[in-house]
Amino acid sequence: MVHTPHASSRHDASGRVKAVLGPTNTGKTHLAIERLCAHSSGMIGFPLRLLAREVYDRVRHIKGENSVALITGEERIEPKQARYLLCTAEAMPMMDRSMAFVAIDEAQLGADRERGHVFTDRLLHARGREETMILGSSTLEPMVKALVPEAEIVTRPRFSTLTHAGAKKLSRIPPRSAIVAFSTEQVYAIAEMLRRFRGGAAVVMGALSPQTRNAQVELYQSGEVDYLVATDAIGMGLNLDVEHVAFAGLSKFDGQRHRRLTTSEMAQIAGRAGRHQKDGSFGTLAGSGGHDSEFEPEEIYAIEEHRFPPLTRLFWREPEPRFDSLTTLIADLETPPMLPELAPAPQAIDLAVLKRLAEESPIAETVRGAAQVERFWEACRLPDFRQQGVETHSRFVARLWQDLRVGELGADFVASQIAQLDRTGGDIDTLQGRIAAIRSWAYIAQRPDWVLARDEMAARARAVEARLSDALHGKLTERFINRRTAVLMKKLGPDSGLLSVRLEDEEVLVEGEHIGSLRGFAFKVDPGARLSDRKLLLAAAEKHLAALLQSRADALADAIHADSAEITLEDGVLAWDGERIATLEAGRTLLAPTLVPDRTLDAIPGPARKALVAALEAWLEKVLAPLEPLQKLDEASRAEDAGPDLRALLITLVERGGMTSREQCGVDQLDKQRRTMLAKLGVRVGALDLFVPAMLRPRPIALWRQLSRVAGKSAPGGPPEADMPPALPATAHGRLPGYRNLGKQLIRLDMAEKLLREAHEARGDSGSRKEARARDFKLDPARAVSMGLTTASYARLLRLGGFQPVMPRALAEGVQGPPAPVRWRWRPPRREAQPERKTAAPQNSAFAALADMVR
Repeated sequence: MVHTPHASSRHDASGRVKAVLGPTNTGKTHLAIERLCAHSSGMIGFPLRLLAREVYDRVRHIKGENSVALITGEERIEPKQARYLLCTAEAMPMMDRSMAFVAIDEAQLGADRERGHVFTDRLLHARGREETMILGSSTLEPMVKALVPEAEIVTRPRFSTLTHAGAKKLSRIPPRSAIVAFSTEQVYAIAEMLRRFRGGAAVVMGALSPQTRNAQVELYQSGEVDYLVATDAIGMGLNLDVEHVAFAGLSKFDGQRHRRLTTSEMAQIAGRAGRHQKDGSFGTLAGSGGHDSEFEPEEIYAIEEHRFPPLTRLFWREPEPRFDSLTTLIADLETPPMLPELAPAPQAIDLAVLKRLAEESPIAETVRGAAQVERFWEACRLPDFRQQGVETHSRFVARLWQDLRVGELGADFVASQIAQLDRTGGDIDTLQGRIAAIRSWAYIAQRPDWVLARDEMAARARAVEARLSDALHGKLTERFINRRTAVLMKKLGPDSGLLSVRLEDEEVLVEGEHIGSLRGFAFKVDPGARLSDRKLLLAAAEKHLAALLQSRADALADAIHADSAEITLEDGVLAWDGERIATLEAGRTLLAPTLVPDRTLDAIPGPARKALVAALEAWLEKVLAPLEPLQKLDEASRAEDAGPDLRALLITLVERGGMTSREQCGVDQLDKQRRTMLAKLGVRVGALDLFVPAMLRPRPIALWRQLSRVAGKSAPGGPPEADMPPALPATAHGRLPGYRNLGKQLIRLDMAEKLLREAHEARGDSGSRKEARARDFKLDPARAVSMGLTTASYARLLRLGGFQPVMPRALAEGVQGPPAPVRWRWRPPRREAQPERKTAAPQNSAFAALADMVR
């Protein structure tokens, strides 16, 4: 049945509704977060994945990781106990969650041509049991009054003043400014010019992934660059320390036509200037060549006074269409609204794809029944992250439907598609295209009924997006930023090269004046240098700093080759002279991490830097030499003759540091040939565990744990760095690499196998298997005692190995003498054990406690 739009909620929520309206920098989102945390549960819908992630991190620090969920199209972090949901508007779970508090941010986007119908639906129907909050621009007030008459409207003033500053040339734009352009080409051109005479700029565009956008924004926020060049993507969701916003133009192409910005759009962008109580300014970029690059007086007045034409209609589309057939579905989605305040939503990409594929008989004939129609509609709603248009995007959806109509996408297919995009080479545009493509697969992998091995595929897609984002950030930084210390990029003095510069210990002196320190390869300016001479002194330091850094780099490279360099590796960080010089990042395999030079090495002249990096890579290879036994296992796992069972076992051993429990590891299913291969690789197959003896040492285990953390894998706590004694007290979590848990004690794996082997030798190998099982024998606990094992721990180890205690009979009443020793009987662990004897140990014997433990 077609849903009729009205102002009531789908839920019978009786909570109060409040609309908090106002311009940018009024603290609306901050207020919503405070109200969310004040309730027992809550949910906020945001317009951007980036903004949802930012607020998720804030709420997680307040409420705890297990109480907060992040739900977007491409990412789901949803603990079972989550009571607070931070979502994109499209991903809000409307029907199956009852929340005490619900908020929708930037609700005025109900007037957006592509996504407006989603925000309108949330405005009409998203309700909390106790409180609902609608956040948006003041232009939304008439719509709230008409569509949500029960809402209390609160208008908040802007914290700071926004002032028009006129037109300025690019060379006159003040520091801490954002320059806004409306095409990729113009963004690149402005950033290139800023690089030449201002040292560079951060770049923010809507096509960037959230991770890349955050990394670029951090360059600006940290002060590494003083300028930000952006498209109108800066207008929403980014809280920046911007003092001035300069418009390179005042018109844009909106997908249908080239038009001038509305005053509301101008204000949304200009409002990024000035945060909290700090005032901001806005203006235009002189000489940009645009015929409409000047603000009209009425536009300036509207922006400064925050007075904009109110919204008269919001876009609406049937949110609950019928799925009887494709024809019915399309008809419902094109049904006009019943209220005068609502307008039919323009045809969005999802509806365009649906209609395009419905016209193809081979596809339409496969969509039969309500369940299939609904599943097909969900496939058509896959966002066009690649912005390739209806025709190309519909081909992509049609290919997915071939598999989705009969079940789920195979993990191998999804993995191969993700792997094809896992390439970090190419220019900026190529990397942006791959990021857009991997976002499509991240969205697909999040669907619970679309992909086999959903969690694994989603994790792979997120990892590839992270690597591509890092590569894109590097390319943008390399192209648009001149990486030198910010102060040293200032204008050079005319005679700065004539001044003397020298290095004493770690102190940099210019004409005897202390200007900063050079520790490792990081130059730090002394804030106490005389202000009158600061520019001249810094300019001189810049001219000579490259030579100082080159000398240091050459000396360190020589020391590395001579095995005398004092470099440390801790938690994946290479440090020298107390400063980080490189970090390890996940590589193709756990044992082959990627060495990433620290950005402080960028100031070293090219050839010297290249030689130093090569020396560091050689040093790392030598440091990781104790892991050679694992390297052999890793290489053997890729051999053609390994077979699937042995390959799986070898991969498990590598990931677990060369040791794993024998139970369920599959070693017993290996044939003789592959067991021989396993032995040649140095793997010892024990009664309880498989392990590589060479890995039972502190250094190899410590290295393996570091590489596991670098690769994002969990590793148990490590043993003492200096020694690995045969036995240790049990830890709180009961696990240490190289040890087996015996309750209150841990025993090293090779020592455990030695004790079990001695037990087998004591029982003797003569006679039949049946006789061996029936024969009782004594064990000398001397070796176990010498290792530091208690009687209970030794007994537990024997029981794990298949040995059962036979307790001695108690002495007859009145009989004196020493108690008889405990005897043992071997029972193979894979056979059903016989009932234990109930004979009690003498009350005062040394084995009384053991008997109680056995029973």
